[in-house]
Amino acid sequence: MAGSLQVDDPLPSERELAARLGVSRAGVREAVRVLEGQGVLRAQVGAGADAGTFVAALPDAALTRFLRLHAALANYPYPDVIEARIVLERSSAELAARNADAEAIAAIRTALDAGAVAGLGPAEYNDTDTAFHVAIAQAGGNRLVASMTVAIRESLSSRILDALRDYRDWEGLAAILHAQHVELLDAIERHDGAAAADLAERHIRFAVDALAGG
Repeated sequence: MAGSLQVDDPLPSERELAARLGVSRAGVREAVRVLEGQGVLRAQVGAGADAGTFVAALPDAALTRFLRLHAALANYPYPDVIEARIVLERSSAELAARNADAEAIAAIRTALDAGAVAGLGPAEYNDTDTAFHVAIAQAGGNRLVASMTVAIRESLSSRILDALRDYRDWEGLAAILHAQHVELLDAIERHDGAAAADLAERHIRFAVDALAGG
């Protein structure tokens, strides 16, 4: 796919993408759904050449890398994905504490504040949670770590949302998770990389255990 797609170009078929990227069609389907939600791809109804999925706003090389990584995650056991996420988010938090400038810190805080707005439903909260973790990943300055972190977090988004909806007191859980986010951002602002990494891991393990318990 490298060099072959531009904005407004149609995406190859699901079968062709799976073959090119070496992943399952189910993985491609989920990756496309997530990328549509992010505005990277857009679905267009119609007939013939006017119908299908089109590139909306990402350079082709980056789209290829993200799509391949995201789709491949569907082929791995859930515990493996979680452990990989922990490794990456520890690294992201430590890098953010070391490298984040004022603009990056502001982006993290914007996502943090959005998660504290009263009246959020599970879907809206899940979106703000994703935005918070993505902002930290991007603040670190390592594009590869950020891309991998974002891909893993996005691949888990639907599963996290389903668990939030089923949780007996999701608002209480969201309050705890938000407090952990506050602590994490505080460590990043203090440039305490070790503390930020530990807090990121503790936060993820707590959330996984809590949501698994319902």
